[in-house]
Amino acid sequence: MKRTDYISWDEYFMGVALLAAKRSKDPSTQVGACIVDQNNVILTTGYNGFPIGCSDDEFPWNREGEITKYPFVVHAELNAILNAQGKSLRNAKIYVALFPCNECAKAIIQSGIREVVYLSDKYADTEATKASKRMFMSAGVKLTHFKPQTETITLDFRVDQ
Repeated sequence: MKRTDYISWDEYFMGVALLAAKRSKDPSTQVGACIVDQNNVILTTGYNGFPIGCSDDEFPWNREGEITKYPFVVHAELNAILNAQGKSLRNAKIYVALFPCNECAKAIIQSGIREVVYLSDKYADTEATKASKRMFMSAGVKLTHFKPQTETITLDFRVDQ
């Protein structure tokens, strides 16, 4: 008999997005993204951080003040799209921990991604998120609020047991 407690595709890909978020050095917000094709093959992942060559120790992580992280940080969605390095993302699906901002929405739409699966929409009332939703609806991008069947997935690096 096969085991029955395996995770769904959606849980798997959202789990990969959340695992990618663990690579972020941002002290306040860690977001990850995972893009998959129609055959459930992972095409690319990304997380929020500074561009390649911009030191995590030399650029600011501040959220407030004269110089903040905001002009420098690449969001997880855009990072995943750029990490695809020319791979076609047409008709793909993106899994993301946090609903995409308006700038990422533009990149998602332009890259040909047809569905956004998101875990949190905590900025739903902001103008940027409202703009994202308007663009997604206009472009015919499906929006799916992910509701996990389980609260946690545990990874255990001890495989020799």
